[in-house]
Amino acid sequence: MRWFLDADSAEPGGYYEPAKEAKREDHVQPWWRVMCLTGVDYFSTLGYQPGIAALAAGFLAPVATLVLVIITLFGALPMYRRVAEESPRGDGSLSMLERLLAYWPSKILVLTLLGFVATGFIITITLSAADASAHLVENPFLKASLGGKEVLVTLCLLLALAAIFLKGFKEAIGIAVVLVIGYLTLSGIVIGNGMWEVIHHPDLISTWRASMLTAQGSVLGIIGASLLVFPALALGLSGFETGVVVMPLVEGDPDDTEKNPAGRIRNAKKLLTTAALIMSVLLLTSSLVTTLLIPHAQFQPGGAANGRALAYLAHERLGEGFGTVYDISTILILWFAGASAMAGLLNIVPRYLPRYGMAPDWARSTRPLVCVLSLIAIVVTIVFDANVDRQAAAYATGVLALMTSAAVAVFLTELRRKHPVTTALFGVISAIFIYTMVVTVLERPAGLVIALMFIAIIVTVSVYSRIRRSTELRVRGVEIDDSADVVLATAAIGPQPIRFIAHKLERGDVAEYDEKELDVRIDNHLPASEQVIFLEVRISDASDFTSPVQVTASRVGRHQILRLTGTSVSNVIAAFLLYVRDLMSEPPHAYFEWSERAPGDNVLRFLAGGEGDIPPLTHEILRKYEPDPGQRPQIHVGG
Repeated sequence: MRWFLDADSAEPGGYYEPAKEAKREDHVQPWWRVMCLTGVDYFSTLGYQPGIAALAAGFLAPVATLVLVIITLFGALPMYRRVAEESPRGDGSLSMLERLLAYWPSKILVLTLLGFVATGFIITITLSAADASAHLVENPFLKASLGGKEVLVTLCLLLALAAIFLKGFKEAIGIAVVLVIGYLTLSGIVIGNGMWEVIHHPDLISTWRASMLTAQGSVLGIIGASLLVFPALALGLSGFETGVVVMPLVEGDPDDTEKNPAGRIRNAKKLLTTAALIMSVLLLTSSLVTTLLIPHAQFQPGGAANGRALAYLAHERLGEGFGTVYDISTILILWFAGASAMAGLLNIVPRYLPRYGMAPDWARSTRPLVCVLSLIAIVVTIVFDANVDRQAAAYATGVLALMTSAAVAVFLTELRRKHPVTTALFGVISAIFIYTMVVTVLERPAGLVIALMFIAIIVTVSVYSRIRRSTELRVRGVEIDDSADVVLATAAIGPQPIRFIAHKLERGDVAEYDEKELDVRIDNHLPASEQVIFLEVRISDASDFTSPVQVTASRVGRHQILRLTGTSVSNVIAAFLLYVRDLMSEPPHAYFEWSERAPGDNVLRFLAGGEGDIPPLTHEILRKYEPDPGQRPQIHVGG
């Protein structure tokens, strides 16, 4: 159980990196190895992207792919290099949008975007495994034995992926390096062979050019039509968000710090740039050779090249033996494409949901999270019958939603910082992705429906978890300033126990404190000889789940006041009373008045604003934290 919960690991599972110094850790790897982990998703799109381009654009596929490459290199790449600067611990574009808002609107936005993250990444896992099983079934040596068993094969691939992540990080990234190098090498051979054929038969180019001009009438018509089909090709951008989410795995410099992780940022930019350049070359050349060398009918549903254009060329031009080897490499990288998505989820989920109190604390541990995510992937696979086409809409919606949010986040960040040139640039990029997202949703609304289902599940689970965890002692520590330390030190040498009066500040004058003290003494039969100290709590951000309690001291007339700051009144008071208990010879006593509000109103005020009916909530937190009544701070309620 300790192994399963990563109980002995300071960095659970090696993926999630808490918000502390970004420095060299045991789990980090050189940038090119991490590129291979993200590349199993990004580069694996070669398995189906040429076929998608041919179906969507026909003879225009190479020109449409050129549009995709231009947007990749001059749009998505600069955008995500900027995201890498803003989120060196793998927060991704979500953290940039989170910082632009505050309180509950910020949390609701993040939860909504997490729904799209879950859609994109979970469907990446299931679709890639389903596509790998489809390649297995289509292989001439296996078709007879595996035909009709796509769901079973896909489930086996998902379980194998989960087993690797349960074993550990080094195994996963080591496999990714081998698969990426092998797949890119074999793809280069297939594409190179096709390019050789094209170069030695220039009539192929002439026929292709004539076909485009006949269909579109002019060069401008070709360009316009290619721009219109860009949304259908946008899946070729799918690896960028993963590239920044797994930044905690990127090795930086020994002198990297939280404020200046320059080495990690520089190496992450190398990762993004190198992957984009490699993929751009492969996308262009693969689209050209498949369009020129494969009959268009073979790209249609049921055709031999549908979803496997390069594999078709490998079998047709290099023989069944090489084709089978290429099939194996394609199957393996498609299967393992889910690894980059899994790694991204293992970093992004612990970063947000437990911090918001919207997931159990064990969600910070990798292995339980791997089991939960794998179970979700299994359910999705069964629901969609391991069908690639039925999952494609959800995949496109998730990917484009993430890229659109990243573009908008960078645009708003530059706008806030008053950088006019980059604001204009990223404004144009944002418009492109918003247009692409709208077109995709209108053409395939099923993807948005699935994403909304993920969002609804995440919000429901999050609200339930927040309610269940609301009476936890969710405080990261008590920070006492010098003036408060003097007050407590003076009280420690006086009569025990120390008695605190909980007070909600209104006018702040002497008369207010005199009246409050008199009421509490009468209601609780406290003699005038008993010294009391007032406690006042200021809510910093009730939407945060945890925070340190900061304590300062003040004085109004003869009244001594300690002012506390935190996310929830009851949690702050409970944490402070436990802190004082550990300093004094007897547990302290705290005095409250009953709330005059309705119970339902108090519940909502507590969950949303950190206030509510404070006395019973404080007592419940203390009771759960300290089971021994003799050691527990005492709560008195009167009035």
